[in-house]
Amino acid sequence: MNDLPENPDASVGSDDSEDAEVRPGPLWRHAVWVVAVTAAGVALGWVGALFRIGPEEFGLPPAAPGALWPYLFAWTAIGLALAAILRVVAAKVPVYEPETAAIGIVMIGTRLSLGWRPEPLEVAGIAVVGLLLVGVWCAVALRGAAVVRRTEEVSRAQGTA
Repeated sequence: MNDLPENPDASVGSDDSEDAEVRPGPLWRHAVWVVAVTAAGVALGWVGALFRIGPEEFGLPPAAPGALWPYLFAWTAIGLALAAILRVVAAKVPVYEPETAAIGIVMIGTRLSLGWRPEPLEVAGIAVVGLLLVGVWCAVALRGAAVVRRTEEVSRAQGTA
């Protein structure tokens, strides 16, 4: 009736596969990934804040006055650091969608900063929250890899005994 495939891994389609994977490669590929993810996050945050930057004729409250460029530069630097941390961990252990985490955190930080124009200490606070989120994201990946490694060692030890 229902025959099971001989190799269950071969039956999994590419869209059904696990999103967490180790991403090894040359340093230039990691650097390009970090820059691209950061640029995407800053650009999406800027686009999300545009309706607050534009004219008041649409009935939306304007964004706080002040220059945009310092916030864009700050979130570019913050995003590069956060994305680099995620990529370093993803090069060693499987991390579930590190690009989504990096883009999301940078996008939200950029969007908040452009609409609110916080003081530097408040931007640093938002960056620390982003760093905490990335740290938790990486800790979960590292813990999962340690559990898998320990399980494989136990099964190998039981198989030889």
